Amino acid sequence: MSDVKIGRALLSVSDKTGLVELGQALAARGVDLVSTGGTAKALREAGLAVSDISDLTGFPEMMDGRVKTLHPKVHGGLLAVRDNPEHAASMAEHAIGAIDLVVVNLYPFEATVARGAERDDVIENIDIGGPSMVRSAAKNHDYVAIVTDPADYATLLAELEATDGATTLAFRRKLAAKAFAATAAYDSAISQWFARVDQGQHFPDVLAGAHRLVTTLRYGENPHQSAALYVPRQSDVVGLPQAEQVQGKELSYNNYNDANAALELIAEFATDKPSVVIVKHANPCGVASADTLLDAWNAALTCDSVSAFGGIVATNVPLDGATAAAITEIFTEVVVAPGADEAARAAFARKKNLRLLIVPSLPDAGRAGLTTVPIAGGLLVQDRDNGKIDPAELKVVTKRAPTERELADALFAWTVAKHVKSNAIVYAKDGVTAGIGAGQMNRRDSSRIAASKAREAAETHGWSEARTIGSAVASDAFFPFADGLLAAVEAGATCVIQPGGSIRDEDVIKAADEAGLAMVFTGMRHFRH
Repeated sequence: MSDVKIGRALLSVSDKTGLVELGQALAARGVDLVSTGGTAKALREAGLAVSDISDLTGFPEMMDGRVKTLHPKVHGGLLAVRDNPEHAASMAEHAIGAIDLVVVNLYPFEATVARGAERDDVIENIDIGGPSMVRSAAKNHDYVAIVTDPADYATLLAELEATDGATTLAFRRKLAAKAFAATAAYDSAISQWFARVDQGQHFPDVLAGAHRLVTTLRYGENPHQSAALYVPRQSDVVGLPQAEQVQGKELSYNNYNDANAALELIAEFATDKPSVVIVKHANPCGVASADTLLDAWNAALTCDSVSAFGGIVATNVPLDGATAAAITEIFTEVVVAPGADEAARAAFARKKNLRLLIVPSLPDAGRAGLTTVPIAGGLLVQDRDNGKIDPAELKVVTKRAPTERELADALFAWTVAKHVKSNAIVYAKDGVTAGIGAGQMNRRDSSRIAASKAREAAETHGWSEARTIGSAVASDAFFPFADGLLAAVEAGATCVIQPGGSIRDEDVIKAADEAGLAMVFTGMRHFRH
């Protein structure tokens, strides 16, 4: 079996996009159209001759449309192996006509859930007949073409044009693969709604999900690894895949990973004054908030200008020309922002390889969701780290309470530390990171590395002292020993923010008091591995 001439088509769609044009093109080729409910109505209103499904089955649509296509004359016409004599005899005996093309898209279950519909409405939008027809047609793709996506209508018509009104086996196989993926994704959405929403299972017995391919990438983290970008099926997500790439080379796997780290962090400052994040290898190397975006850029860059080379930049406000021009003074891989004026775009255009991404909005830093990490033999699943602290609930544990300025710097440092790989130490002063220590095996080394970077910045820029002098320091988890805190004292920090909870908290508090530090406990940690 190879080419199959399209003589009869069954159309039953929820999404009417392109339906009339498709029906007209099929009718022009002499294809008999059979349809259901609203689909038949739309085709007739366009002046097309359409047979109702009830004409085919001999039974009316009933039970508010719940029963219309679940009938042997439908599924017999879809599933019959046409060169099998027994199947052919059954078709003849029961007057079952072959159906050569099925065009179906399913009830809008996910959209119904997304708009907050009541349970009964959600249940009514679980399609039964549609998936049944899709699966029957896809299984019997040797003879039947199944189209589930309006985006494929043009491809279908091009196929019919190229093959004089027929479909090739290769084409039908491709459609069948897509059809089974569509029903699998549809069922996964239903099963997860039942488990998580209807039954309240935070972690369902079976974790199902569906993503669609956006593009394949040049390679993964390394050239010997293949990679691709997928996005969730739901349309209300915001992030890099939804961004407009204004210019620059194709994004790589590492570009996406690093740019996402920058976007997730800048989202924490969505409502703050102009802010800039610079990320390298998924870790922030400079973060600043200032009265102008240019001032924020300059301040963030001075934190660690060495690491910023070849980095990723994200801003919380639209880019202006002066800031864009300043950014282009160093080699930058990607810039992500919620907008860019004409002057900014012109400045970046002079750096043709720089990727400029305009996101429709910043993601919600407090959004819920699950994150997954594959491990050998399984999958780790957890809630997103969307934890927030209430400044009013911070616990002052030292004899000296932080000043207003120290507290502001501590909260800034804490926000950044949440996005730094553990063990994480972040020094900040006046809304600017002074030094960042990331990914070390012990907290003392992170403290020392961050202080060392601050000293290097002072030497590079000719400052009289490092920015860590008089800074606040944040630790993503508790200090297990006083040595990490003492390293912060050596760096000149005057305020500490940390989760607390160590069995040696009293030793750490004593060391802070002896050094005259103010220290607050958050009661929350932010490990990031």
